[in-house]
Amino acid sequence: MQDENQNNQSEEYERQAVPQSKLKGWKSFLGMYAGEHAAGTEFMIGPLFLTAGVSAFDLLVGLFVGNLMAVLSWRFFTAEIAVKNRLTLYYQLEKICGKNLVIFYNLANGILFCFLAGAMITVSATAIGIPFQMEMPKLTDTMPNSATWVIIVLLVGAVISLVASKGYSMVSKAANWMSPFIVLAFLACGIVALIQLEVHSFSDFWNIWGEGSEPFPGQIKYTFWHVAIWSWFANAAMHIGMSDLSVFRFAKNSSSGWMTAAGMYVGHYMAWIAAALLYAVYVKTPEAQAFLANGEAPPVAPGPLAYNAIGFFGIIAVVLAGWTTANPTIYRAGLAFQAIMPKASTFWVTILAGTIATIAGLFPAFAMKLLGFVALYGFILAPVGAIIVFEHFFADQFNIVKNYAEKTGISFNWAVLLAWAISFGLFYTLSITQGIFLSFLTLPAWLLCGVLFLVFSRTLQKNKV
Repeated sequence: MQDENQNNQSEEYERQAVPQSKLKGWKSFLGMYAGEHAAGTEFMIGPLFLTAGVSAFDLLVGLFVGNLMAVLSWRFFTAEIAVKNRLTLYYQLEKICGKNLVIFYNLANGILFCFLAGAMITVSATAIGIPFQMEMPKLTDTMPNSATWVIIVLLVGAVISLVASKGYSMVSKAANWMSPFIVLAFLACGIVALIQLEVHSFSDFWNIWGEGSEPFPGQIKYTFWHVAIWSWFANAAMHIGMSDLSVFRFAKNSSSGWMTAAGMYVGHYMAWIAAALLYAVYVKTPEAQAFLANGEAPPVAPGPLAYNAIGFFGIIAVVLAGWTTANPTIYRAGLAFQAIMPKASTFWVTILAGTIATIAGLFPAFAMKLLGFVALYGFILAPVGAIIVFEHFFADQFNIVKNYAEKTGISFNWAVLLAWAISFGLFYTLSITQGIFLSFLTLPAWLLCGVLFLVFSRTLQKNKV
């Protein structure tokens, strides 16, 4: 990234505060968030809610509440801290944790980004496979199901990786061009699906989900709290995990954090519901009913769902939606890997990330289990953000030194590692052994990590005095 930035004479201010002259107004963030959060993941998440047997109230109200909590998290945590310090997440963590400890964070971040990008390659492949009459992966599939599937995924992954390797300017141009088209496609899909479902009133719309149903085979039942908490923490790594410090450091003031509502209510509300409607149409077909009669969950394949609603336009929309998510995700993964291997070129670390993502895309489980994967992704990374939040707001009360690693020259802050390891280990074990929905434990893990960081920092810093 640094090489490209130098060549383009752009100024990213990766290791310094953004100057006042380079700050951006709220309109810059409105468009960015509206586009970024109406993308490939939405084509998978909407239908997966339906497979979880949600009721109308649980879905409509739960999504409204959960997305509101996400917006508030961005506004009062991420944007608030970003405009005070104006540093990237990586540089802020380096000041607190030390260079060597941040390497572990970047490795985890990069790998998780690759898996998410792999799921989006899967999404695009379901659309490209339609003209070839490719067998679509089932909801319970984990392995590739045909040679055609493997070839299409490899080709899609190669193209996306090459575009991502061209650098941020290419990635952002592609996303800006495609995003309005994708938002329009989601809206069109939703309207067509309502017509196909013969919805003539709000009560007809409500009755699509009604009082809910039993979850499909292999899925768990989602209640109001599952929907609300999951949607709040779907982007936990970005808001309470502080990844979007890198974005909002360019904001003129913290009120720009409200612009995330465009992403939450265009993408994570309208688009999720529109995608769920597409699946509701499919579930009524004889093909889907045959799956259910055999005790199997009908496939969740975004390509055919969109194609059945709006034809060839739907195929293009799904391909581009997967593209706009996978492209910047592979690019970000490449940057994370480059922080570990600083001598490697941006091109080759991005190709490495794209290769890992493409291999992941061969396995449908990453896409078909996207609700669970996104929950795990947020659960792993969100507590790291608590380190930054708790230091920012409570360092003075606990009498601890801010940016301790930078001021003392240490490369490994044990207070950070111990706080994260204990909070993650405790609550992940609780989830596994007691069968507790993982998203329910994200906030407790985040809070515990922040508190432990303050306690351990105070203890370790006293011992250094």
